[in-house]
Amino acid sequence: MAKESRTKVLTHSDLNKMAFRTLLNQACFNYERMQSIGFTTAMAPELEKIYGDDKEELKEVLKDNLEFINTHNVLLSFLIGLMLSLYEKGEKPETVRGIKVALFGPLAGIGDAIFWFTLMPIMSGIAASLASQGNIVGPILYFVVFFMAFLLRFPLAHIGYSMGTKAFEVIQKNTEMINRCATIVGITILGGLIASYVSLTLLPTINTGNGVVVSIQEEFIDMIFPNLLPFAFTFACYGLLKKKVNPSLIILGTIILAILGSFIGLV
Repeated sequence: MAKESRTKVLTHSDLNKMAFRTLLNQACFNYERMQSIGFTTAMAPELEKIYGDDKEELKEVLKDNLEFINTHNVLLSFLIGLMLSLYEKGEKPETVRGIKVALFGPLAGIGDAIFWFTLMPIMSGIAASLASQGNIVGPILYFVVFFMAFLLRFPLAHIGYSMGTKAFEVIQKNTEMINRCATIVGITILGGLIASYVSLTLLPTINTGNGVVVSIQEEFIDMIFPNLLPFAFTFACYGLLKKKVNPSLIILGTIILAILGSFIGLV
């Protein structure tokens, strides 16, 4: 079908309603097509407005968007806003589908790197630290940040709709840089969390004579490499996870090692 010009029909309210419906993106998640049902449902009312009485074309577009898709939930409204803009301008459905397929992967990578691997772990550490001191600000702060991520869906829907195809070039050029920056920040924060929250102390000491007792960990290990033991233990657990060892077994093993180490006076 050739590209045809359509009248602009979507309003500010339509985009906000679409952004709100993206909250249900995972409601019909399945292992065959992942998020496709929630994804298509989020934009269906707007597509009905765009195609009006052209039921056959609407049916084909809805069918196109029931294909496999798996992207980041917070950034989903941006992708749908972009696609609705193209549909409204009369782009061919196959062209829009191609852009969707090209973008949902990079958006998933960017969203996961920023939200799940950087922002939320940082906020979890801060909130847990405050909560452990009996400060109610900890959990409140965490939920405030989580709620802000929810609100971000609404401006993102309008940005995607306004940018149209320009968004494709911007994301392509900056995906690698954004992922790299988020990874660096995440690793830095992870190192700080390991040093702050993973505690592993060796109890054995060396009696050097004349009443002088030297701690093996404080006088030897920590002098050479501070927090080496927590670091090594954390990455040992990470290595086991990479080898597909069940996390429950790792936790159980940690408890058993702690009990045995305490029993023999090692830790």
